[in-house]
Amino acid sequence: MKTIGLIGGMSWESSSEYYRIINETVKERLGGLHSAKCIVYSADFEEIENLQHQGRWEELTELMINFAQKLEGAGADFIVICTNTMHKMAGEVENNINIPLLHIADATAERIIEMGLRKLGLLGTNFTMEEDFYKKRLKEKYNIDVIIPPENHRRIIDDVIYNELCLGIVAQSSKEKFVEVITRLISNGADGVILGCTEIPLLISQGDVEIPLFDTTSIHAKSAVEFALS
Repeated sequence: MKTIGLIGGMSWESSSEYYRIINETVKERLGGLHSAKCIVYSADFEEIENLQHQGRWEELTELMINFAQKLEGAGADFIVICTNTMHKMAGEVENNINIPLLHIADATAERIIEMGLRKLGLLGTNFTMEEDFYKKRLKEKYNIDVIIPPENHRRIIDDVIYNELCLGIVAQSSKEKFVEVITRLISNGADGVILGCTEIPLLISQGDVEIPLFDTTSIHAKSAVEFALS
């Protein structure tokens, strides 16, 4: 079994889900008392969030590279960034380590293609929804078209992520708002929806809507196990 290097803490609420899913999946695959070999570097999300909203991405890139290098030095065989937004600098991180990085968009795209879908709605932070680092990878590498909610809905999603889910607050009223956003995406032609923030699955699940949801937290965590056991 390879040792998984997890860059977490962004937020710890979703990082704990990674740890749970990874270990449950290893137990399902191997049985007995088996659990995952992993090393976690957990960041202080207050520092990260402040730099994000100040647009200080060069500093964030340096931090992420440092986190990955520390995990590599500690014995990790590959890196998993436990957040969608911080894949904005995944390329720079990958170029500064000597071990593989398992990209969350690649793992998600493979699942989408398995289901034969090509037009997906994307929910996430404003950074993930509005910038190209995520959407462009899905389009250019996998020919998946991505549509995002209108601006007023994007503000709602981003606010719920940072001011509720990252603080462990799961509100029924917010779930209803997310269902409304997804309904709008369906009317705009979405065949499925990517839950492109690792906190969103804390709020909404497949039973809440009729079209396929792609839980990037679960997909990424399970892909990490597959890679670790390959």
